Amino acid sequence: MKIFLSGGSKSGKSMLAQRFLRDFPECGRRCYIATMQPHDEEDRRRIARHLTERDGWGFETVECPRDIEKCTELIAPDSAILLDSFTALLANEMFLPDGSCNERAADKIVPGLIKLLRHVKHAVCVSDFLYCDAALYDEYTERYRRALAQIDRAAALECDAAAEVVCGQAVWYKGGALV
Repeated sequence: MKIFLSGGSKSGKSMLAQRFLRDFPECGRRCYIATMQPHDEEDRRRIARHLTERDGWGFETVECPRDIEKCTELIAPDSAILLDSFTALLANEMFLPDGSCNERAADKIVPGLIKLLRHVKHAVCVSDFLYCDAALYDEYTERYRRALAQIDRAAALECDAAAEVVCGQAVWYKGGALV
């Protein structure tokens, strides 16, 4: 089973994803693929909160802020993964440490992501929903939003089920009956 979850910030996506990962039957390792690179104290607190929430659930954390395809070498095919999140992964791939912007970052991420999803037995993928506000953004931000949409669409197509998470509840758009 492969599940794609999208939703607003603090909507409960990660907790719901962790529950799905915990409950997948007949799998080897349960791996939480963490993509966030901490840049400030708020990021470090968020990471610490997620680690505390997962404590005792039997998840192994695999840090992968870039080059998602490498996870196919680190994770066995019978594993269940939670990839959290596309939003951070794209930021890491798009906005490089030297200050440059890789506008083709989604073109790198999508094939690696599909390879990883096809490699593992079960997966839950998490992304932030950044598409329905009425604000006008600069072209730089719009390029990021378009790239995230490209990744989200590819994941939703590859997954068996896709939902938007609102207040910790999944609103299923694809395959909800399977979950």
